[in-house]
Amino acid sequence: MKIGVMVLEGPYQHQAVDSAINFTHAALARGHEIVGIFLYTDGVNNINKYINPPGERNISKALDDLGKQGIDIVACTACSKFRGMRPDLKVENVRQSGLGSLAEYLRAADRFVTFGD
Repeated sequence: MKIGVMVLEGPYQHQAVDSAINFTHAALARGHEIVGIFLYTDGVNNINKYINPPGERNISKALDDLGKQGIDIVACTACSKFRGMRPDLKVENVRQSGLGSLAEYLRAADRFVTFGD
């Protein structure tokens, strides 16, 4: 099954991004394909490479690692601009793009899962 994912919450406030990351790993382990992860509204704050906490819960690194594995991860460009997320602040393996990428994920996915309010 082809699955698209969207995250609406920022890091360290809610479990949304953690749940999305864990969901993605579980789906891949079961043989599903992740067509992409779209970071929308406050979800774009999850890719700030300068939020680098000690310990095992480094969200930006976890998303960067998924990107390294070939998962297409997009942060909404407009949401990024409104929140001051410049391209030089983001992790390497996540790109910024518009709602056209979200539409493409929706078109390509058999199922689409949203994490956050």
